[in-house]
Amino acid sequence: LSNPDKKARYDQYGMAGMEGFYGQGGMNMNDIFSNLGDLFGDLFGGGFRTGFTGFGGGGAARRVLRGTNLRIKIPLTLEEIDTGVEKKVRVSKYVPCKTCGGTGSRTGNFETCPHCNGSGVVVEVRRTLLGQMQSQSACPHCGGEGRVVRDKCRDCGGDGIVKSDEVIAIQVPAGVTDGMQLAIQGKGNAGPRGGVPGDLMVMVEEKPHELFERQDQNLYYNAFITFADAALGSSVEIPTLHGKVRVKIEQGTPSGKVLRLKGKGLPAVQGYGRGDLLVSINVWVPKNLNKEEKALLEKLRSQPNFQPNPSKQERGFFEKMKDLFN
Repeated sequence: LSNPDKKARYDQYGMAGMEGFYGQGGMNMNDIFSNLGDLFGDLFGGGFRTGFTGFGGGGAARRVLRGTNLRIKIPLTLEEIDTGVEKKVRVSKYVPCKTCGGTGSRTGNFETCPHCNGSGVVVEVRRTLLGQMQSQSACPHCGGEGRVVRDKCRDCGGDGIVKSDEVIAIQVPAGVTDGMQLAIQGKGNAGPRGGVPGDLMVMVEEKPHELFERQDQNLYYNAFITFADAALGSSVEIPTLHGKVRVKIEQGTPSGKVLRLKGKGLPAVQGYGRGDLLVSINVWVPKNLNKEEKALLEKLRSQPNFQPNPSKQERGFFEKMKDLFN
């Protein structure tokens, strides 16, 4: 503004009138805005390209479109979660058009977008109280690609993608949990006109088990034994995810006692070690007794050893649960 010649030229021609001054001194306005385009492209994920309509443009790389992500659910049993599993699923998705090779053009010909001159972006100049403000956005005519399709493919209509089914093999690692999401890169919808494919997002859905309840990597199981087994001691078979194991029941085992079977739970996903199987012992009390059974129990009812006499070790339920979680 301190130079009268420059000020007069700017007032008459705007930024276009400064080409002669800045071009000779090494500062070119095309270079300035081209660098700004690269900066905004990095900040906003590559959606913007260099070159601006109205300042020469040119030399800009075309914008590559990305396909959208797909989301599916996979139901898994505890047995499958325990070992890991490969699941093959059929997915309806967009795939590259075979007729045009995914280009969208029947003849493979493209032409530079006449609206953005191949830059893929358009610049809007607005006058404000503070002066001229510029903003740029993807060209609405070419979608930011900088080029348009000639001789559109009849099968895909120029998009380069068509709807089809694909069988995808999914490797599910051991130890996954309900609601966990796995990302299979590149298995989503194909990108238009040779663009980058999206991802397939797989959500784990854990099926209820008929025997076990799960908490993190631990499993819980309710075992029922007879009064005689609890009083005299015995051994019972306990199911696990890898077959049955025999567990010793100590003499005088009370109902509610919890036995911990180390390493019989589930593995930690992407980690080491396994959880435990916690077995809750429940003494089965029969509801229907015949005369002979009633007579036997009547004889035992008044015996001293059958009278409740809890020791200090036989604490309440809440104290046992505290010890269990500790």
